[in-house]
Amino acid sequence: MKHINIPIFIPHEGCPNDCIFCNQRKISGHVRTPSEAEMVSTIEEHLQTVNPDDHCEIAFFGGSFTGLPEQLQKHFLKIAHRYVIEGRVKGIRLSTRPDYINTAELNLLKQYSVKVIELGIQSLDEEVLKKSLRNYSPQTAIDACRMIKDNGFSLGVQTMIGLPKDTLQKSIDTAKRLIELEPEMVRIYPTLVIKDTELAQQYFNNRYKPLTLDEAVLWCSLLVPMYEEANIQVLRIGLQDTVDLQKGNEVIAGPVHPAFGDLVYSKILLNHITNKLDSMDIRVKKVTIHVAPSQVSLVVGQHRRNINFLKEKYGFSHIKVKADQKSQKSVLFEFLD
Repeated sequence: MKHINIPIFIPHEGCPNDCIFCNQRKISGHVRTPSEAEMVSTIEEHLQTVNPDDHCEIAFFGGSFTGLPEQLQKHFLKIAHRYVIEGRVKGIRLSTRPDYINTAELNLLKQYSVKVIELGIQSLDEEVLKKSLRNYSPQTAIDACRMIKDNGFSLGVQTMIGLPKDTLQKSIDTAKRLIELEPEMVRIYPTLVIKDTELAQQYFNNRYKPLTLDEAVLWCSLLVPMYEEANIQVLRIGLQDTVDLQKGNEVIAGPVHPAFGDLVYSKILLNHITNKLDSMDIRVKKVTIHVAPSQVSLVVGQHRRNINFLKEKYGFSHIKVKADQKSQKSVLFEFLD
């Protein structure tokens, strides 16, 4: 069974805040709120491609949904709710800000089959939130997470790394605190400098320096295993490509890459392999690494980066990566003289 989201983008609606990094229209690739006809057309088009056994949800993304006027929320929710009643989708999910969560709002969402609420947490460090102009405290975010869980919703959290005044340790501390709140899912976004944002002005004035691609991959390679070991599903690593971002002129700077998630998991596997090899007394020059078939390309790395690193670090003259069904949950080594 596959999980499928039918995305309905509502760019920047309901949110009067101008967070330092945000130009939601550029990020989502949408510039206006969809009409009812457009929303129905999007849903119907997606439903034609799903299988009966797929777990399909209608997802309101791109803005702070619970910051919309109540009547407008109801308008969108009623359209989506019809598909739940008809049994064509399993539920509704939405994204919003922590400071737009309260008891009355949650009671409204319960009436319309909302199952999942994703909060744009970004960070739980007070200085990072302040410098990013998020305009709420870490405690506000923590309280919102608890309210969502206590009211029976599934909780998703969206975090960002590399924001102004962020450090690797601050991002690790944020992950630790979020794990304690037991969200069901997480998204991790490296901060990009997007055109027409306050962050872009700071970048041009040399007041902000984004993470390099290697730094962002390293940070995520440490954060992702923390969540996965806590049985929290990592839904996405890195901003999803849109037509605008693919044009190459909307991202001014930052660790953007079309296969960012693959780079992260390749680094995670490299960390795992080096940790194992460091614990061994290696006196040979040739090694075969047995891994799950789906991991072969990740172990090799883009442009054989991991292979070259292992050769240099351990003095191997030959490394072979072999697909092995027996290695689904572990990495096995075969050493040759």
